[in-house]
Amino acid sequence: MEVPLALRGILVITGKNMRLYYTKPPVLMFGLLFPLFMFLAFFVGRGLDLVAFFPAFLAMMLFFTSSSVGPLITPWEKREKTYERLLSYPVTQDSIILGDISAGVVFGMGISLLVWAASAVVVPLPIVNPLLFGVAFILGTVSCAALGVLLASPASDSPPNVMILSNLIRFPLIFISGIFVPLSHMSGAARALAYCSPLTYLVDLFNAAMAGSSAFSSLLDCGILIMVTIVFIVAAKVIQKRNLTKGL
Repeated sequence: MEVPLALRGILVITGKNMRLYYTKPPVLMFGLLFPLFMFLAFFVGRGLDLVAFFPAFLAMMLFFTSSSVGPLITPWEKREKTYERLLSYPVTQDSIILGDISAGVVFGMGISLLVWAASAVVVPLPIVNPLLFGVAFILGTVSCAALGVLLASPASDSPPNVMILSNLIRFPLIFISGIFVPLSHMSGAARALAYCSPLTYLVDLFNAAMAGSSAFSSLLDCGILIMVTIVFIVAAKVIQKRNLTKGL
């Protein structure tokens, strides 16, 4: 059975991104080392219950790993003058965006599952709802990877500039999303800001799947993650198309 041309384009671009960008220092630093260092800084020596806080840590790991590949791809392609070459091939802009997102999804899901499996060997990590746990992984990786691609959309051919911009957005999100301070302990402006972060709903979904307790319903968490994923993809397409028409 012949694979449709659009799907083949997505698969080829995903494979190309995996080969070229998985070993780049910014991806390894901000996708793998940074969340591990953050975890060690906040949890080691403080006597916190790892089982209770692990869903939030897993969400943070997934967030950084999935969103670290996208901000590197587009500016790197533009700097090397290969972005226009991609568009000259029989692929569409949609295929390029979805291929970039797929590369982030594979990287984020692979690293996060590895961290979860290794941690489960050392510490008994309960999973109350395995189906919801799988849904959280899928929706979380896709939404975070879509955010990474959106962050790469501004007209720049400098990977460091784009990585700085992405970190200016990603770092504040981890402090307002119920990772280090549970949502139940927030009030006022802090809680209002938490409601604005899509990462909050991913943390809540992991809490529901692993601990059986959540601030929102699982349907609401899933619905918001799906909605923001669509918004990220559409916004990335609009920005990149506008840049192309301007020759940027």
